[in-house]
Amino acid sequence: MGGDIVEEKGTLVAEHYHDPTDRKYSRQIRQAAPEAFAAFMAFDEAALRRPGMAIPRKYVELMALSVALTTQCVYCIEAHTKAAAEEGATEQEIGETIMIAMALRAGGGLTHGFQLMKHYVHETEGEGAEG
Repeated sequence: MGGDIVEEKGTLVAEHYHDPTDRKYSRQIRQAAPEAFAAFMAFDEAALRRPGMAIPRKYVELMALSVALTTQCVYCIEAHTKAAAEEGATEQEIGETIMIAMALRAGGGLTHGFQLMKHYVHETEGEGAEG
């Protein structure tokens, strides 16, 4: 058993989630699906780090952080925080990025609420209403 897998009441379970050493498992993924893994890595490089991008690298990293917050990927948050800092992002820019991501995530809840309300009204007052 690896150090991050323990036996609990006869069942193997992860000792904890979101361990920075989990990156070591990329080797098995790469070996299991080499073409797809290589294509993903090339795409990632082209989308985030290719020379001559119109969007400055610092802003790419701030956008990546905003997306990482909304997808809740702790590994992406860690990697892109480091990259944003290396690109000169300030604490204020990081703080504003957090608030932008929060606003958009909350806004998504509101706008999905429009859909919910539409379905509810349809069911209770519109064509779907019984009675």
